[in-house]
Amino acid sequence: MAVAVEIQKTAALTGNEAAAQAMRQINPDVVAAYPITPQTEIVQLFSTFVSDGLVKTEFVAVESEHSAMSATVGAAAAGARSMTATSSQGLALMWEMLYVAAGMRVPIVMPMVNRALSSPINIHCDHSDSMGARDSGWLQIYSENSQEMYDNLIQAVRIAEHPNVLLPIMVTMDGFIISHGMENVELLPDQAVKDFIGEYHFPYPLLDVEQAKTLGPLTLQDFYFEHKREQAEAMYRSKEVILAVAEEYAAISGRKYGFFETYKMEDAEYAVIVLGSTAGTAKYVVDQLRQAGEKSGLVKIRVFRPFPGQELSEALSGLKAVGIMDRADTFSTQGGPLYLEIKAALYHAANQPQCINYIYGLGGRDIDPPLIRQAFMEVKDLASGSAAEAGPTVRYLGVRE
Repeated sequence: MAVAVEIQKTAALTGNEAAAQAMRQINPDVVAAYPITPQTEIVQLFSTFVSDGLVKTEFVAVESEHSAMSATVGAAAAGARSMTATSSQGLALMWEMLYVAAGMRVPIVMPMVNRALSSPINIHCDHSDSMGARDSGWLQIYSENSQEMYDNLIQAVRIAEHPNVLLPIMVTMDGFIISHGMENVELLPDQAVKDFIGEYHFPYPLLDVEQAKTLGPLTLQDFYFEHKREQAEAMYRSKEVILAVAEEYAAISGRKYGFFETYKMEDAEYAVIVLGSTAGTAKYVVDQLRQAGEKSGLVKIRVFRPFPGQELSEALSGLKAVGIMDRADTFSTQGGPLYLEIKAALYHAANQPQCINYIYGLGGRDIDPPLIRQAFMEVKDLASGSAAEAGPTVRYLGVRE
């Protein structure tokens, strides 16, 4: 069936500009923000939309990222559609309030530009910031490029505000690689976005004086467990909502999203799994390998929270081996966060592929086609049983010895 795609405008935008344009079209009631590299440009651009009268947003310039999230939580609890944005140490400074936002079930949408955490001080990309917050109760969506950042942010509003979800969501993109790199982005008409996200009606606004509410109260052994169980259930329910929203978005944009994207996986015997901008380079390597007759494939994870474990297990069940690439380390000595999630998902699989974990690209270290090809060849050797020796399960790709 043909989709009714809206007429779209193509513009050359950086990832930050694409995020700011999405925020302009979303037109939130409140944005509270504090600058931090490489996210600063998002809220800086958005503040110009506010000053130029292009949005009706109340923009709150605060003194720290902790305050930014605190103000955003307060505004959302009052019944306002609320957003903020951050990176790296800024996300870390929000840590306390991330849990408060999720526990209070306020549907905040936050662009998050991935950047390494100190120390040593580094302003370039890895995923240690968002991965550090992976168990905070926020949904997490990762973007390969500027187009996906734009599309994901618009969908995130519908997902977070759905009555079966009511959880905050962070939409990420790789710092500088995507945030400051310019690409062609197809923008939906303003009215199409407005119609898609609809009016916001928070079901439990604190400012409703006719029906008094309590959000974030003290609960001890009597009800705390039940609150957390319901929060977990909302995360389970969000999977269905994510796919339903993606279907609706495809009808107006022509761009279809799921929990993950598979690339040349139909007859693949081995594959690599990635997050974020690395997928573009990895697809190029897969194309080269395919031209050489190799049965290689790629899986790009889009939704990390909720983690699509069952769906991934089914997608990987026919493979002999997979390489799982993490742009963050857990320092658990057991591998990176994506690796651990996938290994857990595969535990009960009938045909479990062998797995190698690659920690790579920390602090913005380049990940080029030769390095990704090296990973593919090692995974191929594991799949064929031709590896001279087993080697470590967790490997550091591209680090100087």
